[in-house]
Formats: sequence, structure tokens, C-alpha cells
Amino acid sequence: CEEAHIRTFVLKQDREYQVDIHLGKGRGKGIAVNRVPIKKAAQLFGILHVILFSPEDLYMIKEGPAERRRFLDSELCQLDKVYLYHMTMYNKALGQRNKLLKEIRYQPALQSTLDVWDEQLVSYGEKIIERREQFVEELAPIVRRIHSRLSGGREDVSSIYEPNATAEAYAAKLAEKREMDLRHCTTSVGPHRDDIKFLAKEVDLRQFGSQGQQRTLALSLKLSEIELAERMIGEKPVLLLDDVMSELDAGRQNYLLESIGSIQTVVTCTGIDDFLKENFTIGRVFEVENGRIRTQTKESTQRSSS
Repeated sequence: CEEAHIRTFVLKQDREYQVDIHLGKGRGKGIAVNRVPIKKAAQLFGILHVILFSPEDLYMIKEGPAERRRFLDSELCQLDKVYLYHMTMYNKALGQRNKLLKEIRYQPALQSTLDVWDEQLVSYGEKIIERREQFVEELAPIVRRIHSRLSGGREDVSSIYEPNATAEAYAAKLAEKREMDLRHCTTSVGPHRDDIKFLAKEVDLRQFGSQGQQRTLALSLKLSEIELAERMIGEKPVLLLDDVMSELDAGRQNYLLESIGSIQTVVTCTGIDDFLKENFTIGRVFEVENGRIRTQTKESTQRSSS
């Protein structure tokens, strides 16, 4: 189609919101809150807290650091508007500095302007590092507890934040690596290169964990995210499960369904039999076939499963 329209109604703390997003080919998306257009998508944060769990999340442990940074940032940007601002400004400064590094190769006189962008990176980067460190410290005990339950008490997992540079040493390390950055035309130091390490009996699960261990850890992280979000904002987030059930074995499926029983959840899947077998409460079912959507009643849902 040439265009699409998404409308969401949110009731939060006795206040109602209507969020409209218009998507069209060849132009940017339009967003309105309570029928008033907004300029930046960042203005949506805080209205509806959403946690997405997709099959790709099951691979974030064994994939590169970028996936684990995305996990950190996606949650922190929703929970903390100050962090979102610092992250936005840092990324802008990082883009400008990398662009300048490339230009200096052809115009060496521009090197004197590097200090300006270095100051920007350090100013926002220090705050990002400190907030990530605090977040991982809060997340770690929740991950340990959930992972222990999922593994039947066989594994005790530690979650350790690995900053590319500490907040205190960031400025000095950035200055130290300047010559290398000039040669490679890219910024080699900063929170855009951070990572999280997960250890079980001193074994790094990112590199040496089995597929089962890595999937259990990924599930523990997502469930921890839900619990921590509720603790920080005082309300349950909305959970989006994008065809995750087919990627989990029976034990992990059961644990996931038991954990989200009290959370408003939107599930996409190719069949609902597994949910009915687990007595999972289903509100409404929408069936998509050949691009058309129809709503199933509870009676038809039960008949189709039987």
C-alpha cells in the first residue's frame, strides 16, 4: 500500500491519550498525540512503556556488542528522558566528529576544531557511562534470580558492565587515541563501544555458553527488563511477543507464560494452541490471512483449537 495509519489509545494514571502515526511512501512519518502533531518521535516516550521480545533477542548474547548496547539503550531511553537527551546529543557529536576526521585527511587545518567535538563527546559520554553502570547494577540481581529459576538452580549468572572507557578516564583516553582516530577516520573510544559480560562459574557465556545457556540468559534479561521497568515507573509495561514461542522449548515457554500472566501482552504467532493448552487468558484474537484481518470470537477460538 502507498500509506498506512496506526492509532493507539492509552489509559495511564486516569489520563487518556490518543497516538496517531501516519506512514507514507517517499516521505517521513507524521505523529500526533491527542490530535496535536509533534515534531520528534522522542516526545512519545513516557506515554506508553512497551517492551518488545522478538526471536532476534534470543541471539543477543552470542551476537556482537551492538545488540547488547541496543538492549541497554532501548530500555533506558524509555525509562529516563535525561538519558535519551544525552544519548541523542552524544550520537550527533559522534557523527560530526567522524565526519570531521574524514575531512581532516584532505584539509589538515581543520584538526584544530577537533577539540570542540571532543568536549561534546566527553560531556555527554560521561553521563551515559554512569547511567548505564547504575542500570546494570540494578538489573544484575534480577537477572541472577530469574536465571537461577529457569536453570533449576544449576547456574548462578553475574552481569558485568564493560565500559570501553570509564567516565573518569574518558577524556584522557580519547586524547590518547586521537592520532589513531585520525589515521582510521573514526572514533575508537566511547560508550558506542561498550558491552555487558555474563559469567557463569567464570565462563563467559557470550563466547563459550551453549545455545541453551544463551537462550536462557536472553529470556532472563527480557523478563528482568519487565520487572525493573515496573519497579522504576510504578506500573506494568505492555509486552509485545513477536513469534517468540516457536523459538523456545516447552520449559522456557511455560516459564514465560507464567511470568507474564498479569501483564497486558500482544502476541503474534502462527497458532494459538499452545496458549490454550497452558490456560493462557486470551482477550481477543485477530487472524491475518492473505492481507485481510478478521476478529475471532472466544467461541470460534475454542472450536478451532479443539
